[in-house]
Amino acid sequence: MPKQLQSHTSIEWVLKRDRLIVITGLAAVSLLAWAYMFYLAGKMGNMKVGMDMALAQIVPWEMIDLLLTFVMWTVMMVAMMVPSASPMVLLLSTVNRKRFPERSPLAPTAIFVLGYLVVWTLFSLMATLAQWGLHSAALLSPTMVSTSPILGAAVLIAAGLFQWTPLKSACLRHCRSPLEFLTRNWREGIGGALLMGLRHGGVCTGCCWALMALLFVAGVMNLLWVGLIAIFVLAEKIFPGGDLMGRAAGGVLVLAGLILLAGTMHRFS
Repeated sequence: MPKQLQSHTSIEWVLKRDRLIVITGLAAVSLLAWAYMFYLAGKMGNMKVGMDMALAQIVPWEMIDLLLTFVMWTVMMVAMMVPSASPMVLLLSTVNRKRFPERSPLAPTAIFVLGYLVVWTLFSLMATLAQWGLHSAALLSPTMVSTSPILGAAVLIAAGLFQWTPLKSACLRHCRSPLEFLTRNWREGIGGALLMGLRHGGVCTGCCWALMALLFVAGVMNLLWVGLIAIFVLAEKIFPGGDLMGRAAGGVLVLAGLILLAGTMHRFS
């Protein structure tokens, strides 16, 4: 076998091995996050009804409640968003291996993912504070569903309208074009990988934050809706016509919000 062909075959084998390791790592992180979500959902399913649930609405949160809610949101964002970041992570690993064949790409790839999740952890903190405020105002049930049809309608309409904004389009374009993102934002080394992860996390959060707000309407721990939103986020990023899919979903959300709002106004009239 010619030496050049041997070298090419060796590189292809290494790339396949790297890809398998990265996919396995991402899958493990996602599965662990989903397992924790099912564990929490099971605990919520065993909640007592009646007076205990009524008290849950009026008792102020303690620091432990705030911390546990923050952990819940953080793990939920890992479960939902790591799969949608997989194409970018795999491409980063491949580019690192081809640029530096003598170095393992696993360390910068892991740091990239860390940076990406740091941004979603900050988003989780903001979502926790939002939930705390809604709980304090008695606008969330003990099962973390909006008790106000007007609030629900406002969230649906706002999320739907956001799907049509230039910010959404710009962020989604970056998420749908991993190679373009890396070309424009490439930085060398571990520090560069962290910076790229933070930037991609920021773009991804800008793309998806409004969809996450829908959980306050459907139920923060409604795993069916958590899964559906996660699947939609992934489809929006990787399927042909994902941008059109997002706009169509925006129209549906606005319509649903207007119907809910009209029904609420009719009951009050």
